[in-house]
Amino acid sequence: MLLSLILSGNFNFSTVITCILASLIVIFLVLPFHEYAHGFVAYKLGDNTAKVRGRLSLNPLEHLDYVGALLLIFIGFGWAKPVPIDDRNFKNPKAGMAITALAGPVANLIAAIVAGLIYNAIITFVGMVTILTNQFWYYVILFFQYLMIINIGLAVFNLIPIPPLDGSKILMAFLPDRIVYKIYQYQQFFSMGLFILVMMGGLSGGLITAIQNWLFYGINWLTALPFSFIH
Repeated sequence: MLLSLILSGNFNFSTVITCILASLIVIFLVLPFHEYAHGFVAYKLGDNTAKVRGRLSLNPLEHLDYVGALLLIFIGFGWAKPVPIDDRNFKNPKAGMAITALAGPVANLIAAIVAGLIYNAIITFVGMVTILTNQFWYYVILFFQYLMIINIGLAVFNLIPIPPLDGSKILMAFLPDRIVYKIYQYQQFFSMGLFILVMMGGLSGGLITAIQNWLFYGINWLTALPFSFIH
């Protein structure tokens, strides 16, 4: 995120600080919510592993991964420490794991919707003229825009069906056991490949960016709707 902003040349000190602040909010508030969502859904489906290990918590220090946090600040993709899940405790291991995995990206989309509602509330009640002529309101609105962008990016990133991302666990619910076993067998190599792909910028552009843009405009439209009746 920060890196693409700097490379674009369309930034100043205040823009950089706004971007970093938005990233820190995601790291310390939204990523814990993402991991808590995994643990909470797993608990409701019969697996108390996260609760027993003290990870069914919104405490950011319980979930903080320093590498994932730094990558989130600089490139917009990152992660927290995964909440431990034992799918043997689910009545239906594949379905239980898929639903639990889906909870994380849904948490990010909820966070994006909340940011979108605040973003559109400010536009409605403060007004675009004030926002464009007042630096304080301009950077406030930019902050919530960044929150939307980062959370949407995380939701899409996590839904990529490459281990260990959430999307791979959802995909495995529809695959034969022998293929699932092979995926688990080589998960370490998938993880290394994913890390290299992220570092080389292989997840920027193309279909992923198109989906992110579609979600951004969709959420922005949806969250603006309640305020369209206010004049």
